Formats: sequence, C-alpha cells, structure tokens
Amino acid sequence: MTGLEALRVALDALRANRLRSALTMVGVVVGVSAVVLLVAIGSGARQQVEQQVEGLGSNLLLVVPGKFQFGAAPSVSRLQLSDVDLLARVVGDKRAVAVTVTSGEQVRAGAKSVFATVSGTNQNVPFVFNEPLRRGVYLSATDVSTRRRVAVLGSAVADQLFADREPLGRFVTIGGVRFRVIGVLASQGSAFGVSRDVEVHVPVTSAQRLFGVRRIDALAVKAARSDDVDRLQPQLVAALQQEYPGEEFSAVSQAQILGTVGTILSLLTLVLSAIAAISLVVGGVGVSNIMLVSVRERTREIGLRMALGARQRDILAQFLAEAVLLTTVGGVVGIGVGVGGSLLVDYVSPLPAVISWWSPLLAFGVSVAVGVIFGVAPARRAGRLDPVVALRQE
Repeated sequence: MTGLEALRVALDALRANRLRSALTMVGVVVGVSAVVLLVAIGSGARQQVEQQVEGLGSNLLLVVPGKFQFGAAPSVSRLQLSDVDLLARVVGDKRAVAVTVTSGEQVRAGAKSVFATVSGTNQNVPFVFNEPLRRGVYLSATDVSTRRRVAVLGSAVADQLFADREPLGRFVTIGGVRFRVIGVLASQGSAFGVSRDVEVHVPVTSAQRLFGVRRIDALAVKAARSDDVDRLQPQLVAALQQEYPGEEFSAVSQAQILGTVGTILSLLTLVLSAIAAISLVVGGVGVSNIMLVSVRERTREIGLRMALGARQRDILAQFLAEAVLLTTVGGVVGIGVGVGGSLLVDYVSPLPAVISWWSPLLAFGVSVAVGVIFGVAPARRAGRLDPVVALRQE
C-alpha cells in the first residue's frame, strides 16, 4: 500500500464517522490554540514592557539604595538632595541627574479629587526622561531652590480635575497645601502596569516639606552616549559608597531591567504554554482510545484485507495515517483558532498579543508528533491481528 492509498483509506474511514472524528480532534484543537494564544500574550507583554522602558528615555541609569531586585522590598534610603551635585560631577553634566521622592496623595480642585502619585522632582526631569509637555512650562531651578508651591499635572489628573477648563494658573490642594498649576504633561501611557498620566510633579524641596522627610527615594542619570552606561555604573556606585561608608547602592541600566523582566516573562510564558500543552496530551490519549475502538470495530475488515494480501506494514500504515490525519487537521484548526483568539485579545484588551512565527509551527509539529506517538499502539495492534481469527470475529 502506497502512502497516497493509506491516506485515501484513512480519509474514507474518518468520513464514515464524522462526529466521532470531530469530537476526537477537540482536545488537539484546544491544546494547539491555547499554546498559540498564550505565547502570543506572553510575547505581547514582553514587547509592551520593552516599549515602556525605552519610552522613559535613552541611556538611563537608575540609582537606588540597597541591592536592586524585582519584587524585593525597597531599602531605607539615605540619599540626600546634595547627592544630585555629587553624581553630576561624576557624569560631568549638571542637567543629567534627576531626583525623585514620591508619595500617593489625594489631589483636589474644588469639589473634584483624584488619587495620584505626587513626585518631588527637579528641573532636570525633561532632559533626563522623555516627559513632553502638553501645555505650560516645567519646574525651574528657582522653583526648587525657593520651595515654590507650583505643580505640573499629568494629563489624566488635569482632565479629571478641570475637564474643559484651562488648568494653567489654577490651584490644586495636596495634603492640605495649595499648589499653583504651571504645566500639564502630555499623555505618557503606562509603565509596569502603573499609569504615568496619574502623576503630579512638584519641586522636590516642596515635596520634602509636604511629606515631612529629608531623604530622596532615587536618582536617575542620563549618560551622554550608550557606550558610557557601562563605564558610569561602577563610578556612580563608588561615589555614593564613599559618601556613605558601609551603605550599599545599585545603578541599574535599562538593558538590565529589560533583561530581568524579559527573563521573568519568558519563564511565565513557558510555564503557561507547558500547562496548555497538557491538553495536547489529553487529546493524544483521546486519539489513542478512539483508534483502539476503531480497530475493534473493524476487525473483520482488517482480516479481510490481510486475507487478500495486505501486509502487516500496510495495516500499520493505514491506522497510523488515520491517527496522524486526525491530529494534523486538529492542529491546523487549532492554529486558526489560536491566531484568531490572539487578534481578538489584541483588539479588545489593553494588552497586545504578538504572534511569534515559531509558535504555530511548534504547536503544529507537536500535534503531528502526538498523532504518531499515540497512534502507534492501535496501529501495531491492528497489524498484529491473525487474519483467520479476525475473519471469525463477529
């Protein structure tokens, strides 16, 4: 029996039991589509994080107290505002160091209020980060040095508090203290699941007085060139450790942040895909069971074929072709469902779904392999039947 003949016989057998064949393929369809969909969601999440980190600016270094680790509790900061000048001397550019001290506060304007992240910053933020203004001006060095009560609102805060009114020149109340609005930031989207549009920037000195602290939470440094990032990392840490003996500090680059987040997301995607692949195994077991039932039902047919000259390998090829055909068709349908589901998720949800070229191919290859692996046992059982016994089977 040639391969084409085995395929034709397999198609005829599957057509004779359409409903059973369709139900058998369901497990394979679910498994393949789940793998494609979950890999697409994982790839989309990784791409979104990369875009968010890159959207903060280029050649950035985040300087924080303690050892930087995702998920770890932040260390108590000993950083002071004077450390801005210290790191500026290391970098060689006074504009290249931004500072932040943050707190969640209720921001009010008349009868309206919104809970926002209030960040005490300095005048260098627009140079260090990608923080374009929608209108007005940003904080100045004079605002910082004189502890002026002025504020730059995130776009979402401005829209919620002032709606169609002009926010510039108006006042907002933060922690019982009034601040005059001098600017509104352009829409920035989200970073690590936190909206950058629900922020209020005030002079760091005013924020320290408002929060009742003297520390700062972190420093951000902008290297002049990407080649300078690796050189500056140990220099910045060494300067701070010299200033604060016995203390530990970290200078983390964007590449390191992306590497860590990428590793976490890749591992999560792998785990989810492995879980989804379990349904492929379940589908394979279903294929094996149905093929065993088919062998039992068609015992007389097998005996007749063998009596007419069919060899053991011909019977083996026939039933193996049926199993592979079931999983192959299920794999193709599953890829279509997975791609369609990925496009739907990308359209209706804020999380993008990016279809990796290799995930449909991998899922299809696995589905074919499932057909081969789980179809061997029924096919071998059919091929080993004694034709005399098979013909006598009722």
